[in-house]
Amino acid sequence: MIGWLGRRAEDVLSALLAAMFVAFILQIVTRYVFNAPLSWTAEFSTLCWVWGILWGAGLVLRDEEEIRFDVLYGAMSPGVKRVADAITGSAVVAIFTWSLPAMADYVAFMKVEKTAYLGLRFDYVYSVYLVFAVAQIVRHALIVWRSVTGRGLARGA
Repeated sequence: MIGWLGRRAEDVLSALLAAMFVAFILQIVTRYVFNAPLSWTAEFSTLCWVWGILWGAGLVLRDEEEIRFDVLYGAMSPGVKRVADAITGSAVVAIFTWSLPAMADYVAFMKVEKTAYLGLRFDYVYSVYLVFAVAQIVRHALIVWRSVTGRGLARGA
């Protein structure tokens, strides 16, 4: 089931990238071929980009695919890596968990505003951050659990 959900998350990300690309090409054609630029395509591309980044980082990106500054981490012994994973993972879980209620309140508050061209409510636009935050809490809680128990260690520790 997790594998199936992961593939659907990848499908959503692919659709966002395809939609962004189509809007970008449409903007180029209407602006430079027909000399009649469309206003909404830039906004649409930006929204697809924001959703794509947060959706992808939260639900598609695997731990080993994350970009890290790992010069120090690579030099650590497996035991020290486990401690580092537990500490940094706990910090990420704590910070995201602490900030989640405030972010949920902010997203809910933004229902009063709409985007300039498409007229989308900003609570819908920003709701992807909540998905990202919850995914980060779960991902890093699993990293902490794996580092503490030593099972299925993340990042080659």
